[in-house]
Amino acid sequence: MLINEIFYSLQGEGYHVGTAAVFVRLSGCNLHCPFCDTQHESGTEMSEEEIVAEVAKYPARLVVITGGEPSLQLTRSLVNALHNANRFVAVETNGTRRLPGNVDWITLSPKDAYLGDSAKPVLRIVDEIKVVFDGEHEPSMYPGIMCTHARFLQPCDTDDPVRNRAITEAAIEYIKKDSRWKLSLQIHKILNIR
Repeated sequence: MLINEIFYSLQGEGYHVGTAAVFVRLSGCNLHCPFCDTQHESGTEMSEEEIVAEVAKYPARLVVITGGEPSLQLTRSLVNALHNANRFVAVETNGTRRLPGNVDWITLSPKDAYLGDSAKPVLRIVDEIKVVFDGEHEPSMYPGIMCTHARFLQPCDTDDPVRNRAITEAAIEYIKKDSRWKLSLQIHKILNIR
């Protein structure tokens, strides 16, 4: 697998915010979002055994497979190997491709509001939905997708503090009008950690 990076930090977003986690960032993505904050094209080839050995260096049980887009490379056998190492495997995905059925947690971060029908999610059951909110696009509740835990609005980080504040305020107002949503802030950026 082509691995962009493996690192240890706190989950900065969504349901598991604040939880110690090992992040396995896979290289490559099938979408090109205008607000993407991740350099995910380059990487190092690693075997599944090497990935598990690197993950095992850290004490956290939570392993977050992210990208890029994990569904381009993630295998059932890697998830099984991480399970055998007593890890809980969460995946952050744009949802445009199927995932192995043995993943423990699916965070769907759909991008079709920005990229159109070519980015529509195909997943139908997820644990959480995390919509990047820019204050302009009306967020979909994705009624055709069963979400077992929570639906989050996450203000888009534009690298412009004034614009970011306006987007965050718009997200707060939106949630106050539609309480089916929860706010997800990127606390890793607030705390200046990875």
